[in-house]
Amino acid sequence: MTDLDIAKTVTLKHITQIAEKFGINPNDIEMYGKYKAKIPLKYIDKQKASNSNLILVSAISPTPAGEGKTTMSIGLSEGLNRLNKKTTVVLREPSLGPVFGIKGGATGGGYSQVLPMEDINLHFTGDFSAIEKAHNLLSAIIDNNIQSKTNSLQLDPRTISWKRVMDLNDRALRRIIVGLGGITSGIPRETGFDITAASEIMAILCLAQNITDLKARLGNIFIGYTFSKTPIYARDLKAEGAMAALLKDAIKPNLVQTIEGNPAIIHGGPFANIAQGTNSVIATLMGMSHSEYTVTEAGFGFDLGAEKFFDIKCQSAGLKPKAVVLTTTIRALKYHGGADLKSLTEENIEDLKSGLPNLEKHLENITKFNVPAVIAINKFSSDTENEINVIKAFAKHKGVKIALADIWAKGGEGALDLAKQVIEVVETNNADFKPLYDWNTPVMSKIETIAKEIYGAEHVDYTPKAKANLNKISDLGLEKLPVCIAKTQKSLSDNPKLLGRPKDFIITVREIEIASGAGFLIPITGDIMRMPGLPSQPASEHIDINDDGEITGLF
Repeated sequence: MTDLDIAKTVTLKHITQIAEKFGINPNDIEMYGKYKAKIPLKYIDKQKASNSNLILVSAISPTPAGEGKTTMSIGLSEGLNRLNKKTTVVLREPSLGPVFGIKGGATGGGYSQVLPMEDINLHFTGDFSAIEKAHNLLSAIIDNNIQSKTNSLQLDPRTISWKRVMDLNDRALRRIIVGLGGITSGIPRETGFDITAASEIMAILCLAQNITDLKARLGNIFIGYTFSKTPIYARDLKAEGAMAALLKDAIKPNLVQTIEGNPAIIHGGPFANIAQGTNSVIATLMGMSHSEYTVTEAGFGFDLGAEKFFDIKCQSAGLKPKAVVLTTTIRALKYHGGADLKSLTEENIEDLKSGLPNLEKHLENITKFNVPAVIAINKFSSDTENEINVIKAFAKHKGVKIALADIWAKGGEGALDLAKQVIEVVETNNADFKPLYDWNTPVMSKIETIAKEIYGAEHVDYTPKAKANLNKISDLGLEKLPVCIAKTQKSLSDNPKLLGRPKDFIITVREIEIASGAGFLIPITGDIMRMPGLPSQPASEHIDINDDGEITGLF
């Protein structure tokens, strides 16, 4: 059975029942049909949240298809609930780019899913649309101000860094010219599109803690300079109020359910290779306000989403995780050991052992944050006992807890051993979270700390454009912002072809974007793009709907 087939066998509970189980008044939720709802922000209780055990699910460097962090997060939460630990899983919303591209949706898989699967993977409650509209409203206001003769701020079009966004993979929109068509159609200038998950509005929504904070961050968005070199922000265009109004519902986290009928919160969706890669602070605090355990995930490998989760989100919101579950797959280890993608389902002990240094590096990185780790082997049907024993022997040698999680096939039942290991780690209370760097250190120092300590780079190189960006950051007084490095997810380096645990490599920062509203800087490395393209055979080719409204082909 496919994930969609399995999802369709489940009889969903009414969302009011899920709200009651979560611990909030069903009359207060804002329903989107029978199975989805928004939760008012008043249900966040920071005092209660401080007593919740926050568990981060991360992963080793993935194969192109991903290693199942979302599935692991859901399965773990089901397992913890089965052990009578009130647990909520808090996840990101899927982007339509991957849904129609190569990775598919982001609602888990098999018997570890959040539901309703079709709704969540498509338009859900409209949060991405609202973010897109707020972002593009600012784009329209900027171009209108350039055109205006009476209300102009004298913006220099050559300095404008703000693009437009769309929630689809469309490489043709990466660089475009707008304003063609004569004097009534605007001023011609070069710009482009990013995918919505890379929008600064998405980052802002996911770091804001209330409407006031949201508006302040929106107002702080850097736009460009006037002809006289005066910096211009969104607040100078009086845009933040209207933008926040468009986000009045999107800022509220979404309540849904797992296959086993437990509450799940899904909110925000920044990618980890081009943004901060974690769900909203609001959603995490909401889960922690009503749960003994809160399980959340950060995108791609530990070097991307988890590093940003710790250094940006946790520092910004004052969060202190108690454990990291490192999702590991036999297929990914074989891939990083040199096995061909087409042969990953075949037993291959030699390549498996050759891939273990990738796992080793991610474990080393976790210790840098003073948070204990548990290795979770995400079991696939092609895994053999011999291969599983290789990883168990490695974990024993390293003194790290490990559990085999058969979560796709068995849901919470398949995660019981993992859940017990996590409980043991939490109750041992060895976590003493510390960030990797101090925000007050120089920008280059922050970049190089991440590149050398987390990626394992020997050196960081900066293009002339990146050096000019550093001067701009200094002139704007933004040097004390954290850094959110955009880097390929396929390698610990910025070269996707360097698999395993590469050494003696150089990270090249080609430019540094300013996200002053979100409150971080974005060094862009290698050839990473903030608007992905579709593969030669996109997933959209298999998606369809019949006369009864039943969707097929989602995964």
